[in-house]
Amino acid sequence: MATVIPQINGTICAIATPSGSGGIAVIRISGNNAPEMCDTIFKAANAKKTLANQPANTTLYGHIYDDQDVVDEVVCTIFRAPHSFTGEDTVEIACHGSLYIQQRIITLLLVAGCRMAEPGEFTRRAFASGRIDLSQAEAVADLIAATSQSAHRLAMNQMRGQFSRRLADLRMQLLEFVSLIELELDFSEEDVQFADRTRLKALVDEIGGEIGRLAHSFAVGNAIKNGVPVAIVGETNAGKSTLLNRLVHDERALVSDIHGTTRDVIEDTITLGGTLFRFIDTAGIRDTDDTIESMGIERTFGKLQQSDIAIWLIDSTTPSNEVLELAQRILPLCEEKRLIIVFNKADLLTEEKRKDLHNLQATILSLRPDTPTLHISAKNDDGIDMLEEQLISAAQLPTADNNDVIVTNARHHQALMLALDAINRVSDGLTMGIPTDFVAQDIRECMHHLGEITGQISTDEILGSIFSRFCIGK
Repeated sequence: MATVIPQINGTICAIATPSGSGGIAVIRISGNNAPEMCDTIFKAANAKKTLANQPANTTLYGHIYDDQDVVDEVVCTIFRAPHSFTGEDTVEIACHGSLYIQQRIITLLLVAGCRMAEPGEFTRRAFASGRIDLSQAEAVADLIAATSQSAHRLAMNQMRGQFSRRLADLRMQLLEFVSLIELELDFSEEDVQFADRTRLKALVDEIGGEIGRLAHSFAVGNAIKNGVPVAIVGETNAGKSTLLNRLVHDERALVSDIHGTTRDVIEDTITLGGTLFRFIDTAGIRDTDDTIESMGIERTFGKLQQSDIAIWLIDSTTPSNEVLELAQRILPLCEEKRLIIVFNKADLLTEEKRKDLHNLQATILSLRPDTPTLHISAKNDDGIDMLEEQLISAAQLPTADNNDVIVTNARHHQALMLALDAINRVSDGLTMGIPTDFVAQDIRECMHHLGEITGQISTDEILGSIFSRFCIGK
């Protein structure tokens, strides 16, 4: 059952900086009485000044007191409604980052009449006051969680309202026509038409195309937000775990000369060239009677199918016939994927083996032409930089500029797919000449789903579920 945040009321407080000790911590207080409550524990260095009598965007230096006991020297900044983040009077106290000091100031604020903020309540108040819509509120959480340049840029674009403005424009165009159609229903006995059906059909098809583009951008947006999935597959002991460790610059996977060491999926992420990649080390592929290892191999093929990019890692010392047998199992699963073939253990090659490897590479490329191939030594870190360049090229993610609208949120994607289904029914209905009231119903359903994204159509349960995933101080 979704967590429902209490109704917007009272003055709330919370620590807005990450938990733990640090040089500085920020405590946020928001509500109609925020300045007055803070004045009960704060004394400015200039005794004539209080937070309550200061204009917006004013900073005061002073001390936090518990009766006559000085708790800390602090800097307080005041933001006035309606031009604060929450749309309410807000005070931010910058104190020293001691856990003891943070908790003591919070306790004093609670005694003064504040209550602890619920998860996401500051952002929910910003939504309730009309400062931001729901998609912008969700972008706040995405911005905090952004781990790559592309994810950061998309979150900033959405938080600035580009997605919201695009949806508002679509809804306004639909509203104009549905109003005319429903006016026709009021004059049904006169058999009049206020809405030009040819123009409406053209508009509906245009809007359907735009909604479809937004919905289909989710595949790219999800990859930018959560990382492009890259499966590392190959035979046992080919060096997959060593390669994973080299790519993520950490000893994430256990490395051993024993075949079948990796029996489950190991994942980690790293940013390359501004793009987040999610690397997946899988169990080595071989025939085995070991039940657990067999389950791991099944997961290998499952992860390979789910990945966008596949790295087929080949032990350069493996006999050609064994590699070609494995190719029959791997290549069919990579027909729709970006594949990079990597020959590992280049440091172990003899001159004779190099010739055999050259022939093997030519045979594999005849089965999968134009596939990039590399020769590396994961153990010695040779060729890893070239592999990283190939990965960045293979990701093929668009550069998110200031005009891009790319969907990254699963809730938005679901609503867009429902809106697309509704607008397609409108288009089909106009083509078939179905009754006007059915056309109007489908247009309104499309508008409803678009409105769900921005919060024009919402319920407390939906809002509670969204905001409960935020951190406390946001």
